[in-house]
Amino acid sequence: MALIHQATLRPTKLELLAIWLPGRSWYTGPAGEVLRVATFRFDDPAGAVGIETMLVRVGDGPVHQVPLTYRDAPLTGGDDWMLGTAEHSVLGKRWIYDGSGDPVYAAALASAILGNTGQAEQFTQVDGRLERRELDMSIASSATQGAKAPAVGAVQRVVEGEPTLIVTDTVELAVVRRLDAGSEITGAVLTGAWPGQATPMPLASATVR
Repeated sequence: MALIHQATLRPTKLELLAIWLPGRSWYTGPAGEVLRVATFRFDDPAGAVGIETMLVRVGDGPVHQVPLTYRDAPLTGGDDWMLGTAEHSVLGKRWIYDGSGDPVYAAALASAILGNTGQAEQFTQVDGRLERRELDMSIASSATQGAKAPAVGAVQRVVEGEPTLIVTDTVELAVVRRLDAGSEITGAVLTGAWPGQATPMPLASATVR
């Protein structure tokens, strides 16, 4: 379950992405204001790290996928993956990272694909009670229902590109960045559909090492 606070974030995630995206080797859109297309979230079993995947675009450019993690302290060894910091009006200072370099994201993605655990339900707190939020998009895995994902430890290597490869001790993950690029991915595949994109598109894949 993901609890979404009714809060402000300064700078916003989209403002941070507008600065960060043009420097990525896999980004093929123009510079400019970043627009949110859809998002989905995973649960961190420890409840410590926020995990949100954003689909974004600039103008009429292609839709890109950016997994983000939100932490209350810096990620050790994570400087290369850091977008920046932001002040959350409820939670305080947040350190925001490209999820491809964060082992908590890698474990959550492996679980969603190989364990078919899906996305997190989202709730907001209104007048002391939790209200379910409508999800932006749907995701589905090609893995067998009821399968179990191996435990994922440290991220050993990340190869930026299209797709971005995340190599861990037990699983190799591929994250499609540009969703119209026709990237070749193998293994169990995670697909997603969102308003304006009714046909599910490949988002990521996982292969046990």
